[in-house]
Amino acid sequence: MQLPGTMLGILFAVLTLAAAALGCGVPAYPPAVSRVVGGEDARPYSWPWQASLQYQSSGKWYHTCGGTLIATNWVLTAAHCISSTYKYQVLLGKYNLEAEEQGSVTASPEKIIVHEKWNRFSVASGYDIALIKLTEHVALSDKIKLACLPPAESILSSNTACYVTGWGRLQTNGALPDDLQQGLLLVVDYATCSKANWWGSTVKTSMVCAGGDGITSSCNGDSGGPLNCQNADGTWEVHGIVSFGSSLGCNYYRKPSVFTRVSAYDSWIKKVIENN
Repeated sequence: MQLPGTMLGILFAVLTLAAAALGCGVPAYPPAVSRVVGGEDARPYSWPWQASLQYQSSGKWYHTCGGTLIATNWVLTAAHCISSTYKYQVLLGKYNLEAEEQGSVTASPEKIIVHEKWNRFSVASGYDIALIKLTEHVALSDKIKLACLPPAESILSSNTACYVTGWGRLQTNGALPDDLQQGLLLVVDYATCSKANWWGSTVKTSMVCAGGDGITSSCNGDSGGPLNCQNADGTWEVHGIVSFGSSLGCNYYRKPSVFTRVSAYDSWIKKVIENN
C-alpha cells in the first residue's frame, strides 16, 4: 500500500509518538554504565531491545548475530548476517542464551529485507543493513522493549561514550559467552577514522567508528547488534549496527569497530516498513 508523502509523514509521527509512549530506549533494569576497560557481563535484561539472531543446522539452533527490536514486529540487523541458505529465528528478552528464561520470546521471520545495494564481496562499500519482519507482533514487557533510533543524519561527536552489546567472542578466536556482554567504546570522528594509519578510505561517512584503543571492541558474533548511546534525557538510542573490524584481530590499535550509521538509513528503514 502506497501512502502520499503527507500521510506517510503523519504516520511516522504517530509511530514515533507511540514508541515514546511505550518508552522506547528506557530499560526497566537500567544498565550498569561503568567505565570498565574491556568487555563485561551486562546487567540482566538491561538492553531489552537486544536480539539474538540464530540459524538452524542439523536440527539445532546457533547464535550467529545480534539485532535490535525497533518495532513490535521488526528487527534491525546487518546485511552480512543474512544468508539465503539458512533458516533463522529471533530470540528476544534473553540474557543467558543457554538458560530457560521466563519472559523470553522466540520469533520467526516472515520476511528478511537486505539493502538492495549491499554487496557481500565489498563490505567497505557500506549498505550493511537488513530488516527482519516477524510473523507476529511481540508483546513488550520489562525484558522486551523497543529501541529508539536517532534523528535522520545525526552525527555523534568525537569521544561520545557508547556501549556495544552482544554475545560475540570475548577476544580474537576466544570463547563465546552465554551471558550478554557490553563494552564501552568512545566514538572516533570520521576525520580521524579515515586517516591513512587508521581505516583510511575503507571507512565511509555512512559508518560510525568507535573504539580503537586496542583493548575493547566488538568481535565475531556481535555483528548486527546495536551501538547504544545515551541522550541527555537518559534515553538510549541505537546509532550503529556492528558491521566489521580488523582482520588482524578484534581489539587492534587504531582499528576501531565499524558500525553502519543508522541515521544514514532513516528513509530506507521507513520505506521498507511502509512497503512490507
